[in-house]
Order: sequence, then C-alpha cells, then structure tokens
Amino acid sequence: MLMQGFAGLMWLLSMALILFSGFALIDAAIRREDAYRATSKQTKPFWLIILGLAFVVNLLFPILSFLPVIGLIATIVYMVDVRPALRDLPGGGRSRRGSSSDGPYGPYNGGF
Repeated sequence: MLMQGFAGLMWLLSMALILFSGFALIDAAIRREDAYRATSKQTKPFWLIILGLAFVVNLLFPILSFLPVIGLIATIVYMVDVRPALRDLPGGGRSRRGSSSDGPYGPYNGGF
C-alpha cells in the first residue's frame, strides 16, 4: 500500500513537471523575438531549445533520474527571471498582429 501511494505521488509530480515545462515552452513561443534582446536575455531560439528539451526529458525520463531535475532548473530560471522581464516590456513582449493603420511606433489614430 505504501509503495502504491509513493508511485501515485511520483506520477503526480511527473505530470506537474510536464505541465510546468509545457506552459513555459508555450509562453516562450508566444513572446516576440526582439523582446528577448530588449531585456538582455538569451535569444528566443535558445530558450525554445532549452525548454523544448526540458519538456521532452520530462516526458521520457522518470522523476528520480537527474535529467528531469536539470530540466526543472532551466524551467524555473525561465519562469522567475526571463518571463517577468519580458512581461515588463510594453505590450508584455507578446506577438501581436498590427492593423493596417499601425505605424512604426504604434497605432495611428489620425488625430493629434
């Protein structure tokens, strides 16, 4: 009974790690590439590769090995350091589709 409970707990932890790294990967993917440069963080492809590897490692390896721990550390670094810096930028660093009236410095409303 105790081993069954431990296995259930490890499964829940594994699922939590997969969801956490998946959320970080999706969040990194929707941020603008220039936002990473503006905050002096690594590039967007760098974070997509690191977080993608963390996600795959969490899917393939059990929680008791050291590889998911390394992926967890990378995900935590992104979530507590990079993501807040990107969110502090105007527009939240997210990709957005401009309208036809957008100029180089934002929307043009035709007035003063």
